[in-house]
Amino acid sequence: MSSTIVDKIWNFHQVTTDEDGRSLIYIDRHYTHEVTSPVAFSDMKARGYSVRRPDLTLAVMDHNVPTNSKERPTMEPLSKKEMDALWENSRFFNVPLLDFYSPYQGIIHVIGPELGLTIPMATVAAGDSHTSTHGALGALSFGIGTSEVEHVFVTQTLWLKKPRQFRVRMDGELRNGVTAKDLALYLITKIGTGGALGHIIEYDGTTIANLDVEGRMTLCNMSIEAGARSAIIAPDQKVYDYVKGRPFAPKGEEFDMAVQEWDKLKTDPGAKYDKEIKFDVSGLKPMVTWGTNPSMASEINGYVPNPEEFSDKNKREEVEKALTYMGLKPGTKIEDINVDVVFIGSCTNARLNDLVEAAKILRGKKVKEGVRAIAVPGSEWVKRQAERMGIHDIFMEAGFEWRHAGCSMCIAMNGDSLRPGQHGASTSNRNFENRQGVGGRTHLVSPSMAAAAAIYGHFVDVSEMN
Repeated sequence: MSSTIVDKIWNFHQVTTDEDGRSLIYIDRHYTHEVTSPVAFSDMKARGYSVRRPDLTLAVMDHNVPTNSKERPTMEPLSKKEMDALWENSRFFNVPLLDFYSPYQGIIHVIGPELGLTIPMATVAAGDSHTSTHGALGALSFGIGTSEVEHVFVTQTLWLKKPRQFRVRMDGELRNGVTAKDLALYLITKIGTGGALGHIIEYDGTTIANLDVEGRMTLCNMSIEAGARSAIIAPDQKVYDYVKGRPFAPKGEEFDMAVQEWDKLKTDPGAKYDKEIKFDVSGLKPMVTWGTNPSMASEINGYVPNPEEFSDKNKREEVEKALTYMGLKPGTKIEDINVDVVFIGSCTNARLNDLVEAAKILRGKKVKEGVRAIAVPGSEWVKRQAERMGIHDIFMEAGFEWRHAGCSMCIAMNGDSLRPGQHGASTSNRNFENRQGVGGRTHLVSPSMAAAAAIYGHFVDVSEMN
């Protein structure tokens, strides 16, 4: 019988099944952070449980960490409390921790792949919805809740109902300035925020094959915004080259043997999916969100829609509410939307290539007067790499704040937030009401689009820039 990549990894890790049709799946990598772990650790202490496989577990401080300084950081009391709790719990349960001062600290979905902990064929779990990011390397990954976090800590397994499978094929050569972030937003405008509900998306096609590994991470990361349970892309030579030589990746003969197994993961011809869709994306232009969820987006040459264009009453009311919150009028050109703040960061778009692409736009230019611009690398490793390349100089000379690694403005943490009424160009993944600050108005874009908005003070078409 023909099998998909999801079938192959699932079956390899399935320990048993129950009468409700759930599978007990062995977890190869468990990542945890300071937000979703405290309750799990507290209950484990009360019950006298221990962590079954500390060697397959990694704790990291990312959501609450201040990014402005390592010496005299501005830190909210709740942030300090949760970070202190993770430090104490990691020590108590003997779990490896990348704390605030670790040279490898960073956002959990950035450091897993860059350290070689996330590899093809692995099962990955973390108490964070965007764990789908790891699927870009051919791993089967799941974001989990607090009770599930505790179950993995104690048993190194997870009870899961196998999601349905959704094949998304994208073909065509992307035009200059169009990125994986634009592909993600385009997909969500087509299928909606619930279009992949209950499914794992498997991406393929010539466009996907041409994306670099970091771009694939962006696409898999944003799949959650389409309602997907997770996302995955079959590993290829680009992935093998990315993994090889990383600190915790297999070495030497072990790596060569692993690649032989990873090569077998590709979906078999004739394998069945529950849902399939195809797109030709060769004509796609950069995307910008105008509303309060990622499906409310348009190409840069588009307009803010009129609610009356929507025949469905509920959709019409949803758009009306979004435009009121965003302070936008129907018919406004996307290029005429002004921005007050620019944020380049998050687990979606804060890897080295993201910073490089933004720097290409910023080189020799200045941030428009009155615009606040912040660059937050996804990890301290990314930060050091960028600094060795001189990327930080380009950002700072342009007028950006160059920060340490962390989630920062993605979740409006430690003062990194929009003020009420401000419009922000953000490379993060969510634009819900109040997400980046109470009353803040978020527009999701790619790093290059965010950089251009910082320079001009409004959105411009980077595909037309030299």
